[in-house]
Amino acid sequence: MTEKECRRLFSHNIKRYRSRLGLSQLNLALNLDISPNFLSDIETGKKWVSPNTLVLLANALKIEIYELFKPEEAIPADTNAIISKCLDDVSASIRQSVERTVKQSIDESLKNIREYYTH
Repeated sequence: MTEKECRRLFSHNIKRYRSRLGLSQLNLALNLDISPNFLSDIETGKKWVSPNTLVLLANALKIEIYELFKPEEAIPADTNAIISKCLDDVSASIRQSVERTVKQSIDESLKNIREYYTH
């Protein structure tokens, strides 16, 4: 990885984690006690951070420092379709299990009723 790629990844991750927390650049800058312009320069890769600011950034974003340098996991483009398919499969499995259990319970109840009235 080149320095340029490292800065790009770092910048991307700051924006990503900031967005997850619903923080604006201004809010995050205030939390870090740095200027919004400096944070903007960090997020655009124009400026770098001191070790102290790196620690403050990770803490403010509620992540470990290494996560600022970790590539985002590849997420399939059809994630919603995959989730929907999984939910359908789980739903069908639960339905079959419930139907089987209910049928067994009804059969057992009918058997007990027959035995009660035939004896």
